Amino acid sequence: MTDASSPSSFQVLDLGLMDYHAAWDLQKQHHARVAQGGQPTLLLVEHPAVLTLGRKAAGGENIVVTREYLAAQGIQVYEIERGGDVTYHGPGQLVMYAIFPVGRKVRDFLRLLEQATLRILDLAGLHDARPNPGYAGVYIPDREINGLARHQKIASIGVAIKRHVALHGVGLNVATHLDHFDLIVPCGLSDIQMTSIEREYQLRGLGAAPDMEAVKRAAAQAFTEVFADYDWTLPALPPHPAPQPLIPAVGGPA
Repeated sequence: MTDASSPSSFQVLDLGLMDYHAAWDLQKQHHARVAQGGQPTLLLVEHPAVLTLGRKAAGGENIVVTREYLAAQGIQVYEIERGGDVTYHGPGQLVMYAIFPVGRKVRDFLRLLEQATLRILDLAGLHDARPNPGYAGVYIPDREINGLARHQKIASIGVAIKRHVALHGVGLNVATHLDHFDLIVPCGLSDIQMTSIEREYQLRGLGAAPDMEAVKRAAAQAFTEVFADYDWTLPALPPHPAPQPLIPAVGGPA
C-alpha cells in the first residue's frame, strides 16, 4: 500500500489491484476510524472482475447470465450496502472509495463526487464529460448506435452513509474490459452503453490514452481541488441511551 498524495484534509492511499472482499473489509476499517474522528481517506484501487448489487438490485434481476456462468468465469457477486443497482468492477477500472464525513449533506456530497470525476476526465483530456440529470454517474455526449442515440456512461457512482461517514464511491472506466458490461444491464438502465477513457481516445483519434497511473495522479489532484473548501466536520452522533437498571421480578418462582 502506498501513499499517492497526502493533502492536509484527507489522505490518498493506492491499493493497487486488490480482491473485492479484501478491499471491502479495508473500507470498513477506515470507515470505523473516520467515524471516530480519524483522517478522511480516499482509497484508489482496481479489482479483479466482480459484480456488486446495490440496494436497488432486487436480487440481481439485471444480471443477464446465470450464476453458474459467472462462477465458471471466476466472477463473484456481492450484495453490498451502497445505493443503486448492479455494476461491474474489473481491471482497468479505477475505483475511488471516498471515506469522507458527510452527515446529512448527501446530495451535496454526490454532486462533489461528480465534479471530482469530471475534473479527472478534464485532466485526462476528455473535456466534454457531463452529469446526467436524474441519474447518478458521469457521461460523455450520446453516440448513435444502429440508428438509436445511446447514453455513453464512463463512470458510475454509488455510496452508503453510516454514522455520518461515506462508504464506496466512484468506478471510472480507464481501460476497462467493456465486454464484461454485457453480463448485466448496467445500473439497471437499458438505454446506456458503457465507455472508457481508452475507448474514447480510440474513437476520437486522440492517440495514446493516459494510463492508470496518470489517471490516479489526476484523481488525487481533482479530489484535492474539488474538496478544497469542504466542511470536514464530523457531525456528533446522538448519545446512546443510558442502560436501564434491572428490575427484579415480582412474584413467581424464586
